[in-house]
Amino acid sequence: MQDSLCLLRRRLILSAGAVISLGFVAGCSTYDGLVPDDGARSDQTEPTLGYVNTLRQGRGLSALARDPAASIAAMHQAVRMARAGKMQHNIGWRDDFYDRMKGQGVTLPAAENIAMGQEDAERAYRAWVTSPSHLKNMLGNYRGLGVAMAQNSASGNRPYWAMVLCG
Repeated sequence: MQDSLCLLRRRLILSAGAVISLGFVAGCSTYDGLVPDDGARSDQTEPTLGYVNTLRQGRGLSALARDPAASIAAMHQAVRMARAGKMQHNIGWRDDFYDRMKGQGVTLPAAENIAMGQEDAERAYRAWVTSPSHLKNMLGNYRGLGVAMAQNSASGNRPYWAMVLCG
């Protein structure tokens, strides 16, 4: 499991063009060293997790936990959208959600919520909770969650948000 997470992290580094701390690449011990070069923030899971878990508990559902693979997948998607300047699940030719999640080690089943323009995690959550399809994802039969936000000067520094929920 540890080796597959290391491989997943290295793939993300190559595909997202991230600048990574030496301990993250060399040791592959924890996921907290991801500092992409274009305004991405990987620290959005904790505040969003609180909002989602309050929602879920109010509906009698179990709480979600922070999932490292889902966090990496969310970071990857947020960066891809910011670089493309598009809020889309599938960016580019032959892009496929299932293949992306599987290739990044996300436990299936999985779902992805995306948003654009919100200034902080609370506003992104509010956008998702007021959307029936996004709300359905947050109330689904999942165990883990990862959330990230990215900005890119080429796309006007608009915040692009991605939430990945996983089994």
